[in-house]
Amino acid sequence: MKQGSRQLYVQTSSLVVGFMVWVLISSLMTFIKEDIDLSATQISWATAVPVILGSLLRIPIGFWANRYGARILFTISFIIMLIPIAIISYANSFFMLILGGFMLGIGGAVFSIGVTSLPKYYPKEKHGFINGIYGAGNIGTAITSFSAPVLANTYGWRTTILIFLIIVLIFAVINFLFGDRNEHKVNNSFIVSFKQVYRNPKLWFLSLCYFITFGSFVAFTIYLPSFLVNHFDLSKVDAGLRTAGFIALATIFRPVGGWLGDKINPFLILMAVFFSLTFAGFLLSFTPSLPIYSFGCLLVAFFAGIGNGAIFKLVPLYFSKQAGIVNGIVAAMGGLGGFFPPIILTILFSWTGHYAIGFMSLSEFSLATLVLVVWLYYQDKLDVSSKIVNHAGEGIMLTDSSGIIQKVNPAFTRITGFSQEEVIGKTPSVLQSGEHDKQFYEQMWSQLMSEDYWEGAIWNKRKNNEIYKEWLTITAIKDDSGETKHYVGLFKEDHEKQKRL
Repeated sequence: MKQGSRQLYVQTSSLVVGFMVWVLISSLMTFIKEDIDLSATQISWATAVPVILGSLLRIPIGFWANRYGARILFTISFIIMLIPIAIISYANSFFMLILGGFMLGIGGAVFSIGVTSLPKYYPKEKHGFINGIYGAGNIGTAITSFSAPVLANTYGWRTTILIFLIIVLIFAVINFLFGDRNEHKVNNSFIVSFKQVYRNPKLWFLSLCYFITFGSFVAFTIYLPSFLVNHFDLSKVDAGLRTAGFIALATIFRPVGGWLGDKINPFLILMAVFFSLTFAGFLLSFTPSLPIYSFGCLLVAFFAGIGNGAIFKLVPLYFSKQAGIVNGIVAAMGGLGGFFPPIILTILFSWTGHYAIGFMSLSEFSLATLVLVVWLYYQDKLDVSSKIVNHAGEGIMLTDSSGIIQKVNPAFTRITGFSQEEVIGKTPSVLQSGEHDKQFYEQMWSQLMSEDYWEGAIWNKRKNNEIYKEWLTITAIKDDSGETKHYVGLFKEDHEKQKRL
């Protein structure tokens, strides 16, 4: 088996286990609160706290994964994870739940390891799909949501937690034995790497997108069990099954989102994602009946999964050299996106008696992000056009309808010797060599005005007064009403018949 395939299996299954542990408290909360006296607010904090460390720790873990490799990071993480699992199994107070839950966040933080490590083994055109497959490891939350209540019904919630202790220990050994000892490592300074990326607006754009898509996934995962029991009077096992279905759907479509990101523009995918999340949040805000509520949740699962996969196609695309720390930052923001909603929903419910404002906030945030995605989609196209112009071998000059120079490209400066600052606001007459009479220019403009196009040889003068021959094409650029707004001149030197002066 190739090393890439082996690591994909090992790291994805390790992520499954990490996510299984990450949601232990929320999956078993309906059982835990029967033994430990907890208020509604304390329940919200106990279920949300694992998300804190699981989010913030993703930043250094993403960086360390690049520096030390996935084998070391997964092994150490699973060994440390044994401590909070043991604490929670003996918890008899809110404080012990918070302490164990905080450290339990390591289970969610290991996500940054694989998204940094696995792309090293595959070509760029497969990064979206590979990260999507790895990200599907969040099926671990569905496994726990489904199995933990069933096991707790039979063996009790404390024994159920100890079962997970054994699973984590086994995977610590698996990673130590089968992890890649020769993984390519990048020995960069954390501060230097952070300084290279933190001013890049694309980093924070991707963080915002993941804050909503993965945040909604995490928030629904940890909140649905208690919400379905308390609001719709479902049984604990039934609520666990429905939550598992939500997680499974989001997980299945995560690699689909990554695969789509490899095939088509990820921005188009994100437009569909945030449009649908806007609608879903709007639907859920009316506190509908169980069938309609289920439809809204499934809509969130479907498009959150698609979005999660597409976003991590963009990370290595824009940050190939700083993938470790960027993966960590983006993943951290996604995790934090799951921390706030459960607490906010609980607070708003205690104030208003319903959840409408909380769910509507999902809709409004998604709508605002949709607008941003559309703007960046067109901005990205403009950036590509700008790069084409700047890297063109021909000189390019843009004027307004009156012939005043607005912009020139680097090739213009290379050929003529004039910088952009020296010609902006002036007319192309700065290049006139004196080799052509007035009638020549009148005929040029006459043809340009009547046909919107002129092409021919012309003698011009460089900044150093050297006269050279070029082949020039001028085209009129019109708006939708047919009015000329700009002229574009495209030229290259004609070296065959340069005039000797």
